[in-house]
Amino acid sequence: MKALIINQSDIAGGAAIAGFRLHQGLLNSGVHSRMLVGIKKTQEETVDIVPRKYRLANQVRRVSSIWGLNHVHNVGSFFIPQHRYFREADILNFHNLHSGSLNYLAIPQLTAKKPAVLTLHDMWGFTGHCSYSYDCQKWQLGCGNCPYLDTYPAIDKDSSRLEWKLKSWIYNHSNLTIVAPSTWLAQQAKKSILGHLPLHLIPYGLDTDKFTPLGTRECREKLGIPAEKKVLMFAAANFSETRKGGDLLLRALQALPETLKPNLVLLTIGNSEGTELENLSIQHINLGYLTSETDKTIAYSAADLFVFPTRADNLPLVLQESMACGTPLISFDVGGVPDMVRPGVTGYLAHPEDVTDLCNGIIQILEDDEMLAQMKLNCRSIAVNEYSLQTQADKYKKLFAEILEEKVALSCVG
Repeated sequence: MKALIINQSDIAGGAAIAGFRLHQGLLNSGVHSRMLVGIKKTQEETVDIVPRKYRLANQVRRVSSIWGLNHVHNVGSFFIPQHRYFREADILNFHNLHSGSLNYLAIPQLTAKKPAVLTLHDMWGFTGHCSYSYDCQKWQLGCGNCPYLDTYPAIDKDSSRLEWKLKSWIYNHSNLTIVAPSTWLAQQAKKSILGHLPLHLIPYGLDTDKFTPLGTRECREKLGIPAEKKVLMFAAANFSETRKGGDLLLRALQALPETLKPNLVLLTIGNSEGTELENLSIQHINLGYLTSETDKTIAYSAADLFVFPTRADNLPLVLQESMACGTPLISFDVGGVPDMVRPGVTGYLAHPEDVTDLCNGIIQILEDDEMLAQMKLNCRSIAVNEYSLQTQADKYKKLFAEILEEKVALSCVG
């Protein structure tokens, strides 16, 4: 079996990391997996760059910009069939297509002779432009008059109705099977323009041998954290990104009892410059943007509780990584978060954007050492049993085989 994964990058961004991990899992499972990406960061020989046609793309951009359409100028996607990886592949697997190097309009051509799986990482695949629609439900009807033009990926003109129609046409002229990583995203997809296509729920996977609990005391020594303190952890590429809820975290920490704050350490990953975190009466240690899985594992293992006040999310990799390292979670009841944050089992699930509830959850878990210890065990057990890379790869391998068998059967009938 030969599979080709097409993604915006190999490791630059959450969707890229998820796709690259799947690629590694498939290779380990005996699948001849290859990747074509817009931005290549690794030195992997099994990963190559999507064909580029800069001059033609610039000419197309002059027209597409008039209509306010993102990405459709990336004409290099139409030349993917010329690449050796494509010619060799039996089946395709699309991932994050809303980027500066891929063009969703090429999907019908790419799937004309090769079946494909579209793995969703957010809502973009069935909206008029946004990756998360928040309280807007217009994507179920056809978009237009978009209330969130600035939501990533932002658009200068309200082309949401046109883009929605283009996507609808594409899905009706492509050979696609849909995979959603979370229960929530699968439910949303069923109500969307993807609803007529076969849909499967396959969560992300990660290497639970790499992301594994390490000695808490040793990890804290490496990071300069006092062994006797309680450690809260937060991670986001940029603390100021509204969707990740850094402002909500700040408010929740400010609301903690003054008697508790001297006994706390806030450990953060990502860019926290220009924030008010340093003005808290809580010790703050920022590790910057970490790319090493070993460094991430040390950070998770040093923490008592991973706090993630997201406003919208699919199946956040950071929650998955934290679980694998045996660190309980607290987050909001939004999107796919409840798949991992199970109240009283792996952590605390607060009401969306309810800072008081989030604050109470932090206090409740930190003050009950017995519950905290049991949650650590539960997190690790669930991560190993439900979110291992091998489990994910086996499910994709089985799905690929079923799709290819159906292709052969249809060709015989034809």
